[in-house]
Amino acid sequence: MTKKPYVDSQLAKYVKHRVLELKPKKSQLQIANEAGFPNPNMVTMIKNGSSKLAMDRVPSMARALECDPAYLLRLSLEQAIGDTAAQSVMEIFGTPVTSNELGWIKEIRDASDQSDPRLTRRSQAAIKAIFGK
Repeated sequence: MTKKPYVDSQLAKYVKHRVLELKPKKSQLQIANEAGFPNPNMVTMIKNGSSKLAMDRVPSMARALECDPAYLLRLSLEQAIGDTAAQSVMEIFGTPVTSNELGWIKEIRDASDQSDPRLTRRSQAAIKAIFGK
């Protein structure tokens, strides 16, 4: 039985999901080529959890998967050093903000007339309601 140490990682699950979403547009071989992997099976190894995504491959893999590199970096960091260590790194350097999240921040700033509003229980409840939580 082959070891798959990263099979339960959020990165492996995300890559698997993105490959499926992109299937109508491009093959897994195309994704591997666009990411610059010399071994085209590397994408399979990442999505099935037998290999991790090297940190230096995050930018090219994000382009190939047509996803936000900050989000992929966050998942890759958790996979590379573990959740606890990744949380420590993000506590020190800040959490990478995705372009989607940046869009939310811009809308909040616009809606609040740039007033830097505090997150109240009411506004927190409104945000959770948007996502059905």
